[in-house]
Amino acid sequence: MRLVKQALSGARFQLFLSMSMRIIILSVFVFATLAGICQPSFDTASSIRDNKAILSLVVSVKDSTVYTRSFNGQKNDDLFNNQSLTKSIEAVLIGIAIDKGFIKSPDTKLAEFFPELKNDPDKRKLDITLADVMNQASGLWHENLARLDLYLKLKDPSGYVLKQPLQSQPGSELHYNNAASHLMSVILTKATKQTSVDFARKYLFEPLDIHNVEWPTMNDGYCDGSGLLSIRMSAVDVNKIGQLLLNGGRYKGRQIVSQTWVHTLLEPSKTYPAPWGLVNNSYALCFYHKTYRNQSVTYGMGWGGQYLVLIPGLNAVISINQQVNDATAIKQSETFMGCIFPLIVESISRSR
Repeated sequence: MRLVKQALSGARFQLFLSMSMRIIILSVFVFATLAGICQPSFDTASSIRDNKAILSLVVSVKDSTVYTRSFNGQKNDDLFNNQSLTKSIEAVLIGIAIDKGFIKSPDTKLAEFFPELKNDPDKRKLDITLADVMNQASGLWHENLARLDLYLKLKDPSGYVLKQPLQSQPGSELHYNNAASHLMSVILTKATKQTSVDFARKYLFEPLDIHNVEWPTMNDGYCDGSGLLSIRMSAVDVNKIGQLLLNGGRYKGRQIVSQTWVHTLLEPSKTYPAPWGLVNNSYALCFYHKTYRNQSVTYGMGWGGQYLVLIPGLNAVISINQQVNDATAIKQSETFMGCIFPLIVESISRSR
């Protein structure tokens, strides 16, 4: 600057300085606009500011994390109870196992992994596929909340489920089924000869620079595939999985999961109407699907308002964790989908 001042004197230097400051200010403004969301547009909303249930909220746009904040005494790297988001993460792992030849396809019959089904008097069980389980349409035991406590105490929860009478024709209709969902983890382990968490570390978590995960096992020794015990991850790391899917399965130039499987998850050929979540949405392969404000939205959802939301048209991913409290769980989900989610979508759309 001293050399510039020597070259330019008086008013000319002041004009130069004024123009330089304007350029710097403009550059900072442009960078802030491109790099992030205008925070006051949703961060100061009472549904977020005064919300005692939110633990962590992360928003990314075009591979850049534009908003990360933890609430109510939590930290960004804390591990949270993701509930049924466990199923969505399991679905990504199933796809990787298919990509690598451990599992033939989502149409593989359960009897290939559980040969005891061949001796079951109800031969319809031989028609149940892995996709049926992932679609919540296996027809297997439709558990109720009162019996879930008993289920969690069983020494062989997967064997128990397979022995129960079919409640509906396989593949015919959706009946949300945590107990049957656990079969995904059992299948992944049987097919790969690795626990779900070990397989995930090798083929998903480590490639995504995710290093801190807790994944409890059921009494049968298999990692919980249902979300009843739940995988525990930070909202920041869950958001990475969403970004991976939006990028066609690539991360830092490496193909982690095939584009074919990502397409299958985001645009499934067969869906089932789901009576919860966003109004008139559908379910397939452990994810929900909805057209929202002319945008295709795919999301995973866990009890109490745990969400991983993908909005491909906006190149956006939203992940949120909230308290797991049965008394307020439904209200927390409704607050996110009815108040917080629309504010974030509006803010992203306006900043494009």
